Amino acid sequence: MHIFITGGTGFIGEALCQALIKREHKLTVLTRRQLVDQQAVSYCQSLADFQDLNQFDAVINLAGEPIFDKPWTEQQKQRLLSSRLTITKQLVELFHKSEQPPHTFISGSATGFYGNLSFTKKYDEQTACGTQFPALLCKEWEETALHAQSSQTRVCLLRTGIVLEQTGGALQKILPIYKLGLGGKLGNGKQHWAWIARDDHIRAILFLLNNKQSHGAYNLVAPNSISNADFNQQLAKALKRPAFFSVPSFLLKLGLGERSQLLLDNQPLIPQKLLDEGFKFQYHTLGEYLNNNF
Repeated sequence: MHIFITGGTGFIGEALCQALIKREHKLTVLTRRQLVDQQAVSYCQSLADFQDLNQFDAVINLAGEPIFDKPWTEQQKQRLLSSRLTITKQLVELFHKSEQPPHTFISGSATGFYGNLSFTKKYDEQTACGTQFPALLCKEWEETALHAQSSQTRVCLLRTGIVLEQTGGALQKILPIYKLGLGGKLGNGKQHWAWIARDDHIRAILFLLNNKQSHGAYNLVAPNSISNADFNQQLAKALKRPAFFSVPSFLLKLGLGERSQLLLDNQPLIPQKLLDEGFKFQYHTLGEYLNNNF
């Protein structure tokens, strides 16, 4: 296939591009910087270079400013929203201008869509949208992407959890802390984190790309979420380090403001649609992931 990718040089996008190249797909990547120099990849810097998307078989849209890196001032919230919606709207317009549009549009989202959930059960893709900023951000992003849907194009939405990989993302940031023996639970530690290994995340995208029946929203999370306290203990054990520290909720809220909800919200999510459609996870539990990677 000839696949158009936005966000192809990010933490997930770069690994996805490498996986697609290995499968001999041709890639066009929207980016300001090149990371791979191969004949299978071409680069562009603006969607203004295109009148339509007729030449592509699929579009994978991963572009968006990182949500956790900067305080959520009103100005930053607008940047986070704009960085997702502007490109997505432009892509949708190009879909509509295409006589033979790509058959698949895979577009990013996040488990922030659900907000803070109760402790009474596990939640699948049928769960309602939350009411705080991350939820409303994801909802608008998803609704924008769904406008590309037609009899010729199916749309898959990636509600991504915490993606684990030692060389990037959240794990890369916290590993030095744990290696110093300074790890610990956040808040009361009871909140469940919806996580996924990056390898499984990439494999899930490839699964959705190739499964012609797949459409709608998907939880890209491992089958077993984990409480923050258990995550803390299992990671410390894998690194053979103590992890006795604890950061109270009020300190997280004081230091991070609204961003603290990304660490404190309870999200016992399951990837029900992926499981129903036959996707096979390599890592079902955090223990499996740590045993194979540390």
